[in-house]
Formats: sequence, structure tokens, C-alpha cells
Amino acid sequence: MAQIVCKNLAVGYGNTVVKSNINFNVEKGDYLCIIGENGCGKSTLMKTILGLECALNGEIVFSDDIKKNEIGYLPQQTQLQRDFPASVSEVVMSGFLNRNGLRPFYTKKQKAGFKKVMKNLNIEELEKRCYRELSGGQQQKVLLARALCATDKILLLDEPVAALDPKASEDFYNLLAQINSNGTTVIMISHDVNEAVKYATKILCLNSPCFFKSQKEYFEFIRGGEQNA
Repeated sequence: MAQIVCKNLAVGYGNTVVKSNINFNVEKGDYLCIIGENGCGKSTLMKTILGLECALNGEIVFSDDIKKNEIGYLPQQTQLQRDFPASVSEVVMSGFLNRNGLRPFYTKKQKAGFKKVMKNLNIEELEKRCYRELSGGQQQKVLLARALCATDKILLLDEPVAALDPKASEDFYNLLAQINSNGTTVIMISHDVNEAVKYATKILCLNSPCFFKSQKEYFEFIRGGEQNA
């Protein structure tokens, strides 16, 4: 059963439509890569899925086992966020806050979950470090850990390798692939198309015309375009 289904969706800001007629579905364990030109609505679509923006038309349907506070989100970082003066443990543990409601403390289960996530991402040695002192690649791993504390069901990532060097990008992609292989659904926006689609099971392109294809169909489509060029 699909975890997310988008039907005839239109997204934008206010009354301004950025992209319309978006149709796709995400099954449990999928790795969806969202690609397209600047300004085509990729980040707006992701914010609409998260409920941060309202759909201007159409609908987004979630399966019964997916709640809004069970979606992990790794947004694009601003410089202010990169300089955030908190410890790594504080940043990662904050991923639990959406599920805590009014409870102002972390449970034993959450603290154990924090330790498990840090170990799985191989960043245990960063626990007591200050977040703003980390490299770009380390910061992204910390933010990924925070998103995994929010959920192990679905991760949404907006340009997660945008500020990383090639080696750090490759490490991050491999880490995401490992998380996906363990059953977590991944939805990722990327300008790094050639590398990002290698890991995806499905590709949604928001250029005109918009298309939604499996990885195999996408590569066949690209090869056909090259042959006809």
C-alpha cells in the first residue's frame, strides 16, 4: 500500500501556482528522487507534503500508519543554522520533540534511541562536540540523525549534499542508501542529478512536461533522448 499518494496536485505560495498536475505515489521502502530546474516547485512540493504550505488544488493522501509528526525532515541549511551554538546531542535529541507534545523531558526509550542512531551513523564521537564547529559533512550527518529520531518511516531531504565536497557527498549518499535498505522510505530533492538517481527507485521530474518514472524507465527515457538528439 502506498504511504503517500499525490493526485492532480497544484503547489505554490498564496494564490500563485508554481507547479500543477503533479501525480505520483510513494510505497513503503521507496527511494524517490525529485529533480527539475530551479524554481520548478521542488521545495514547495516538499513543504506541501509536510503541511508547511497548503495545496492549491488536488490532494495528498497518507496511509493510515503515517502521521504528520512521524515524517523526518532535513531542510536546506541557512548560515545562521550552520552557526547554531548547541551541542550535537542537543541537536539530535530535538528530533523527538514533535512526538513529545507537552512533555518537557526525554524518555529512557528516546535516550536509548538516540544512542542507537548515533551508533548506526557512526558519529558517536561527535556527541559532546559543538554543532557549529563541525564540518559540512558532519553537520549533515547530525541533521540526518535528528530526522531519524523523529521517525524511521519516511525521510524528506531538501538538497542534502548541496554544500558538501564530492567525498562527503558520496559518503552521505551511501549512508542514505543503507538507511533505505533497512526499510525507511526516502524522498530527496537534488540538483546533483547524475549521482542522486543512481540510488533512487523512482524519479519525479517537475520540469515541463512533468513525469514520474521508475529508475529503469528514467534511464531508458534519457538514453532515448540522447539517441534522438
